[in-house]
Amino acid sequence: MSGNEYVDPSVYVCLQEESENDVHYNDNSNILTFIAEEANSTIKLNRAGTDTALQNAVLKYSTNNGGLYQDYVIGDTITLQNVGDSVKFKGNNATLGTDSSNYHQFVMTGKIKSSGDITSLFNEVGGNIAMPAYGCYELFRDCASLTVAPVLPATTLADNCYGAMFRGCTSLTTAPALPAMTLAASCYVSMFNRCTALKTPPALPAKALTSYCYQFMFYGCTSLETAPKLPAETLADGCYFCMFQNCTNLTTVQNQIGSQSTLIPTSACSNMFKNTSILSAPELPSMLIRNASYAHMFEDCKKLESAPSVLPATDLYYWCYQNMFRNCTKLKTTPQINGQVPKNGAQQFVKMFENCSSLETATILQTGSTGNGMYQAMFNGCSSLKYIKALFTVITSNGLKDWTIGVPTGETGTFVMNSNANWNPEDHRGQNGIPVGWTVQTASE
Repeated sequence: MSGNEYVDPSVYVCLQEESENDVHYNDNSNILTFIAEEANSTIKLNRAGTDTALQNAVLKYSTNNGGLYQDYVIGDTITLQNVGDSVKFKGNNATLGTDSSNYHQFVMTGKIKSSGDITSLFNEVGGNIAMPAYGCYELFRDCASLTVAPVLPATTLADNCYGAMFRGCTSLTTAPALPAMTLAASCYVSMFNRCTALKTPPALPAKALTSYCYQFMFYGCTSLETAPKLPAETLADGCYFCMFQNCTNLTTVQNQIGSQSTLIPTSACSNMFKNTSILSAPELPSMLIRNASYAHMFEDCKKLESAPSVLPATDLYYWCYQNMFRNCTKLKTTPQINGQVPKNGAQQFVKMFENCSSLETATILQTGSTGNGMYQAMFNGCSSLKYIKALFTVITSNGLKDWTIGVPTGETGTFVMNSNANWNPEDHRGQNGIPVGWTVQTASE
């Protein structure tokens, strides 16, 4: 067309109308894309909840790299008829979720891999943007058809932004990279929960954690064999709670969690490795623990042979070691357990080694009072135990309740007590104290 040719103005009107109807070309490679790996695979996006803030969420889609984008109707199914067929999604949305009852969720059939940035759902072009709270909450939950996750480029996170995002994605073998160095509360909670094929976890580079940030993150990932390194020195309440629980093939973890000066807040490591196959527990050097800091941490680890060499904390809080090694049937020796008088509450050692049927020796350097129920059922069912060194000086009511039920009696056992103890060992024989027949020796602190 030369510059002197007449052009009907209506042509420009038509082009303008197409633009206003959001017909776009010049596609961007960062846009979220789903590609069929199996013929007649399907995908749709549903909306859960009634929050009016989500009613204005708008997405566009384009099939087979055609460059033509159309409005997507929430709940409509897109069929990818042939292997290699694809669909792209983008949008300009403040968020796709507002809480645990109001969110969007993809539903898939067949076999589908993804590429491109998840952030194209929020700004149309992808890239590193700040993730909104609950932005991707449960977005791919139970998408058993998803084989490859999209890129998650955001380095600025918000509360629950990726909560349960891939939970139940049982075909996902490799996790996407998580580059954020600064975390938000519950940002990764249950993110890969029950991803039973996951073998390659993401690196977790953050040095300072937030409350419940990694809670249930890899729960039930039964193909996971090696845990990612955890370099954080600043922990928060529940940060590692149930993080690897029921990862039944997990055998390899780092050799230390935190440092001597790291505060282990409430429930920070509770249930962290419960029911895994680790052989050797990481060292736990922290001097600063709180309520339930290590409760249930290695419970049901039936292959665990080596515990941390020492538990050095001196101030003992509610349930801090409760059930910590319960049912660890191959463990032969306890850590050296330090401590002074109970700092807060009771039941610090309840069932700590219950049913550790191979346990032979126990060393408890905690001094002062046993506290209310402090040692309750600590060695219940330890059928091989034959040596206990315990340096507490005062036995309170119920302090040793059911302490040694199931521990062998007879002359083969030895109990070493504090020479400064104010209690008579013969007054504390039986299941609520020293096993009957055991030899009693004394030792200084």
